[in-house]
Amino acid sequence: MGRPSRRAATAALETHIAVLKGEPLKAALATALREAEGLGGQERRFVAMAARELSRHQRLLDLAARQLGHSPGKHVLTEDQALVRYTLWRRLFCGESWARIGPEVKLPGPVRPRTLHDAVLEGLVTKPLAEPPPAEGPESVVERLATRYSFPGWLTQRLSQVYPEGTLAGLMASLDEEPSLHFRARPPGTRDAVLAALAEEGVAAEAVPCAPDALRVADASHRIFESKTMKARRLQVQDVGSQLIVLACLPPGATLAGLAVADVCAGAGGKTLGLADLVGAKGKVLAGDRSKRRLADARDRVREFGLKQVAFPHPVPLDAVDVVLVDAPCSGTGSLAREPDQKWKLSAKAIAEFQATQSTLLAEVAAQVKPGARIVYATCSVLPEENDAVVEGFLQKHPGFALEPVGEEWAPELQVGVDGPYLRALPPRVPGGGFFAARLVRKAG
Repeated sequence: MGRPSRRAATAALETHIAVLKGEPLKAALATALREAEGLGGQERRFVAMAARELSRHQRLLDLAARQLGHSPGKHVLTEDQALVRYTLWRRLFCGESWARIGPEVKLPGPVRPRTLHDAVLEGLVTKPLAEPPPAEGPESVVERLATRYSFPGWLTQRLSQVYPEGTLAGLMASLDEEPSLHFRARPPGTRDAVLAALAEEGVAAEAVPCAPDALRVADASHRIFESKTMKARRLQVQDVGSQLIVLACLPPGATLAGLAVADVCAGAGGKTLGLADLVGAKGKVLAGDRSKRRLADARDRVREFGLKQVAFPHPVPLDAVDVVLVDAPCSGTGSLAREPDQKWKLSAKAIAEFQATQSTLLAEVAAQVKPGARIVYATCSVLPEENDAVVEGFLQKHPGFALEPVGEEWAPELQVGVDGPYLRALPPRVPGGGFFAARLVRKAG
């Protein structure tokens, strides 16, 4: 988790305060780290971890604060609320005493203004905490899971209607953890050689069986980023589910080599890179995105990896490609481990708005593709409103398209994410975030 210090605590608290004031966690963290002076690598890791943890465990930390007489509603200042959460997180999740926590939070810092005296914060660490009474009644399961994994009640309620309790508990636990780093070996089919090269450099890594090129590092040293293998562009950071979505673009029993593929919601280009490796030097990947900022990131990554087969035309000529990947804007409920602040910003209304946007986007793409072309619709959501319902609603309105099962052509050991005709990568069975994909084919004529 890195090395805690007073300066690291300051940066973590400043990040959380910015989040409480409405700024996205990623942006707030980037700003805090950029403005922090003299932080070492281990301190920076601690800042990033602590900032995510304060959002990730928000509900549980606030429950403990209420039991100790410091309900969030009583705090006059946002800085006070952040200090209480940080102090309790260090106590409850790090197991630290006041002797260790005190130097990180005592006056005159780490943040001002504040109304809390040091004695108040010390009491948060030293006073006993009673076990909350067990929830009773028909809502007990939802309440218990929502509290244990710090999820909004309405979202837990909705998930409980979709997944049985055992599956739901595993899913919520995975989305409540600091995510592991997963990588994709490049070019495709060279994972064993990449693992051997890493082993020669002293970097312990292992294969992830859910995807043919996926691997993870077995230690937390982050030496892999300084390895010759990484610098030679033999590795790309990419979630396992994201890798599976790229594989879903493969035509059954065939390859993408030499074909033209469009990535219309390319974002920062993670899946664009994977598609480029599959189409090869003789193929073409046409990438676009409504966000110019994110597309600029994709251009930089493509340039960094030296991929000449990727272009960024505007608009993307969808009638000239064989496969279109629609990685649609979504709630990100499958990515809450990486962006835990998002679960407190979501609402049922927002989910309905995402569904409308997804349906419109899918229909717009469908109107442009040629007969025989495939559309791969994908999200990083675990909610059926954004997944199955969008696909089924599309098929009802577009009889010229057929649902083509995903994954039938994959090796048996890769079947863990396949659910009927869909790819449904759910943690912890598939490590990493939660992803969905469906493959649609435009019928001839």
